[in-house]
Amino acid sequence: MRRISLLAGAAALGLTGAVGGILASASTNAQSAPESLLPPGFDDPAPAPIPTPRPAQTAAPRPAAPGAPSVAPPSGGTEVVQPLPGAGSPAPVPTISGDELSQLPSLEELENLSPDELDEKLGLKPKFDIPPAARRSMREVGLLSPQEGGLPTGSLARQPASLVRAALAGTRGPMVSRWGHILLRRALASRLEAPEGMNPVEFAALRAATLNRIGEFAIARALVQDVDTGNWNKALTDEAITATIATFDVTGICPAVRLQGSSRKDPQWVMLQAICNAYAGEGALAGTQLDRALGNGIAPPIDILLAQRYAGAAGRGRRAVEIEWDDVDTLDPWRFALAGAVGEPVPAGLLATAMDGPQRDYFALAGVHAVMLPPGERVDWARLAAERGVLSSQAMIDLYSMVYADRSVGGEPAGRAAALRDAYVATNPGARIAAMQRLWGEDRDYSARVSTAYAAARIPASEDHAPHAGNLIASMLAAGLDRDAAAWRGMMADGSLGWALLAVGIPGAGDADFGALDTFADNDETRDMRATAFLVAGLAGLGRIDGDELEAFEGRLDIDLSRQTRWTRVISRAAEVDNAALVALLAGLGMQGSDWSRMTPLHLYHIVAALRAVGMDAEARMIAAEAVARA
Repeated sequence: MRRISLLAGAAALGLTGAVGGILASASTNAQSAPESLLPPGFDDPAPAPIPTPRPAQTAAPRPAAPGAPSVAPPSGGTEVVQPLPGAGSPAPVPTISGDELSQLPSLEELENLSPDELDEKLGLKPKFDIPPAARRSMREVGLLSPQEGGLPTGSLARQPASLVRAALAGTRGPMVSRWGHILLRRALASRLEAPEGMNPVEFAALRAATLNRIGEFAIARALVQDVDTGNWNKALTDEAITATIATFDVTGICPAVRLQGSSRKDPQWVMLQAICNAYAGEGALAGTQLDRALGNGIAPPIDILLAQRYAGAAGRGRRAVEIEWDDVDTLDPWRFALAGAVGEPVPAGLLATAMDGPQRDYFALAGVHAVMLPPGERVDWARLAAERGVLSSQAMIDLYSMVYADRSVGGEPAGRAAALRDAYVATNPGARIAAMQRLWGEDRDYSARVSTAYAAARIPASEDHAPHAGNLIASMLAAGLDRDAAAWRGMMADGSLGWALLAVGIPGAGDADFGALDTFADNDETRDMRATAFLVAGLAGLGRIDGDELEAFEGRLDIDLSRQTRWTRVISRAAEVDNAALVALLAGLGMQGSDWSRMTPLHLYHIVAALRAVGMDAEARMIAAEAVARA
């Protein structure tokens, strides 16, 4: 600030006498020449001694204006503009310890640092990479609002954090039910408030982890991206890495990598730093970092070579990188993603070994979304994805359409694509049903029922096609086409598969006929009469069976639907308080398993009953019908 401003401020506070004269003089001088911004003595060489003035007669100070700060008048008649700090005593000289000196980077290290790394070393790296006005609230995190089909945002806000944490962390694997998977995905993707006492970032990380574990990598990636990168903790960052690698979007993690810098030292993070530097325009630095990583052996050579190929695709820093698979005996997510992203074929034997191993589901559910891979290679993966609920009927039709259009594809994928086309466009219903039967096969491939759902809905309901109605209805209900399935009501023989599916699968079916149910049980050839047990449990959960009849069949099937466990008590209580989100999470917890042999009638009954109680009647009916069809 200029001296004239400071003096003017002093005059405004009521200083008089000598100060008033100096103010007038300073105003005159300011008009003739620029004035230094430094205090006196900082820019005048060898100032002359100032004689001590005689005490001057000063007027009494005026009273200060109300609310104004009190200012003491200058003593001794001398003007004090800005006293020097620490006047009268020497300022302490800052010192640097030997430990601090040893931590300073060398000149060679400084030359190899990127601008972001240099900012990090100097403590200049910001926590956020977006301005404050653009940052998003953490109160609600998710993709689906209630208006878009999501569950109510406050569903879990008043629930115990320990219960929600246990339900999410306890869901470790896939759902036996396709419709159970769809239900859980909807709940996890909903825009929700965190439970009371749980950090919103932890809540987002738990949901993303569950989505990753059930193979919903694209939804997990979108969920973590709904949280500002500056708010990510280690758990959320880990899930984001898993999701972006599984979706072949390696650079999708770069905002977090660039912002967090060298906070992590694990090999994957070091390679990601180099890749992100390359795509930030620092190709030379990225090359140096990956060369150093290869020399230091921080990871197997194949991992670093793939990272070099991926980083080299950025900008003009391309260089030839030869990928050698000879000494590679395992395929992991990193190799699978980077090889697919750069168009490097994975040896067939290596991929086959991976598909037979414990990570089969991962590679199938990640690879099915790899659009850079030929459609013919993704068909088998898509069948698992459709069966699990990851892919819809329409997505399967789109994939098979690409296979049919690709004349280079042969063998079974081409045959299935041609059969699916006939199922939809053959000239008469009989030919379309025959095509569907070829797809269903003797092994009752449930993914084929998903693919043919809309073709089955196009078959007119008539007595002529009634012998095939059970499989047609099962196919329609696999995609939720309950209204189309209801057209067959009244044409099904009592106790047939079609009758059983309609009894639990369509709205307003009413109580099941005891005689028809008894006939279904007599004809049940499934192990331990599982189809009948699931049908009885579904009917009980939907309230479509009389109490006496239920008791009779419980005795015949040796099941007890009234038995209580800790899980049944919790999900029943969640249904009593009408909490759909908590019911969905607990239903997912109770439907874990690789196939329907892992499901019990007790669990099915409580899941269907709880969903019906919270207004999810459609989901309850579809799960019950799927249980009967896949028993």
